Amino acid sequence: MTVSVCVAGATGWTGRAVAHGVLDDADLELWSGVSRSHAGADLGTAWGGDPVGVPVLGSVAEALDRLDDRGRRVDVLVDYTSHDAVLDHVLAAVDRGVHVVVGTSGMTADEYERIDTAARGAGVGVVSAGNFSLTAAMAAAACLLVAPYLPQREIVDYASATKPDVPSGTARELAERLGAVSRPALPVSLEDTSGPVQARGATVAGTQVHSVRLPSFVVSTEVVFAAPDERLVIRHDAGPTPTPYVAGTLLAVRRAPQLTGLVRGLDRLLLGG
Repeated sequence: MTVSVCVAGATGWTGRAVAHGVLDDADLELWSGVSRSHAGADLGTAWGGDPVGVPVLGSVAEALDRLDDRGRRVDVLVDYTSHDAVLDHVLAAVDRGVHVVVGTSGMTADEYERIDTAARGAGVGVVSAGNFSLTAAMAAAACLLVAPYLPQREIVDYASATKPDVPSGTARELAERLGAVSRPALPVSLEDTSGPVQARGATVAGTQVHSVRLPSFVVSTEVVFAAPDERLVIRHDAGPTPTPYVAGTLLAVRRAPQLTGLVRGLDRLLLGG
């Protein structure tokens, strides 16, 4: 059965690549794209090319309410928009019985709990990942494997100078998931720190996270585990194109209709955790 997909942010950096991936997949149907600046256009035209027969709508609400000639809604909403809009988009989709794949970062643990509750109540699946790269998923799985044995850790989150949200979705997700495994005890408490306490980073689910924002980075996440006289560093680096995120997003699109509630982390889909 073909899964129909709406990509919110279809003219953006990652959303465009994902939309192309949906178009190229025989088992998926690109139902629509969402882009306020190109509303009313054909998506191919919005990309600067030939028409592809996919309408661009100005809002997620319009896309979710669009019906085909048989009265059917879209099956899965993929969101690659902005951190200040994504929660409303997800809840609007869930309220309409539409499954969701969330690639937008910036939401908090409380917001994810709200999404999970809503999705379970509606009987729909939501898959969210701070990073849909397959190699990033493997790095996350490795960190979760290590955490029970090396509970002392800190996270360094690198991204471009213009990235507004801190920490990155990848780093926040890792910190929150690691926090469910163990909570590091700081040898020197933040209250007893001598000097600007901000230099110790932000505490996210018990882990200190340091966000670096500089030119030349896309998204890199480094988890430093340590024990007396030894360290283990697990690091993922993303390159300058959105290509790594397409395969993982499409995998989530196929799996979301089989789920109920929220699944956080692409590695959970890959490894069944």
